[in-house]
Amino acid sequence: MTSAAAIPILTYHQIAVAPQRGAPYRSLYVHPRAFARQMAVLSALGVQVLGMGQLLPYLRGQLRGRIVGLTFDDGYVNNLLNAAPVLKRYGFGATVYAVSARLGRDNNWDAAKGIASTPLMDAAQLRAWQDAGLEVGAHTRHHVSLTAVDAVQQHDEIVGARAELEAVLDRPVDHFCYPYGDFDAAVVQQAVMAGYQTATTTRRGRARAGDDLFRLRRVPVLRSTWLGLFVAKVFSGYEDGRDR
Repeated sequence: MTSAAAIPILTYHQIAVAPQRGAPYRSLYVHPRAFARQMAVLSALGVQVLGMGQLLPYLRGQLRGRIVGLTFDDGYVNNLLNAAPVLKRYGFGATVYAVSARLGRDNNWDAAKGIASTPLMDAAQLRAWQDAGLEVGAHTRHHVSLTAVDAVQQHDEIVGARAELEAVLDRPVDHFCYPYGDFDAAVVQQAVMAGYQTATTTRRGRARAGDDLFRLRRVPVLRSTWLGLFVAKVFSGYEDGRDR
């Protein structure tokens, strides 16, 4: 099993039936039945599945246990419809990273790549996610590549996302995710100064207690992640060191 110091933070995007073969980024869709099976395995193995706020004491080394972090990037409506009921069934936590200026709209940042337009949660749906005992984090205002914009826009995207989401949710938004996994030292500093407590990346690997809380690695779960591979990703060093 996972050592107490190794903390897999799983990354999902869409929990939905994938588009037809050949569609761009089809790999980012996990079928609802596959997701349910994956969560059932974690439950059967006695794993605590946590959102980033719940995970923080483990990342700081204050607590130890058989735990897995669970995150969803972008804030798709299908996360609420297809993932939240499964999480409720098992009493699991999770964090969805919402794009604050796109609430109730779609993933327009993907249009140039030919990715299908998919609805994002609106304010009421984010509150429903929160009311289900799940957490909302920030994913900038417009899902921009942060190193490609100047410091003023970085500040607007990082600080503004937190302010907009907190106004919608009436609750602190303490966790951040870099769109496209795109960050550098200046971007990290902006996230720190904005008051977030953690920031996650797309760098692959399990996190460990004592890691830099603003450069956290995660474990991607994809359409091709069959159940045996899922178990290996979570409970072994399969993902560790892949992006070093």
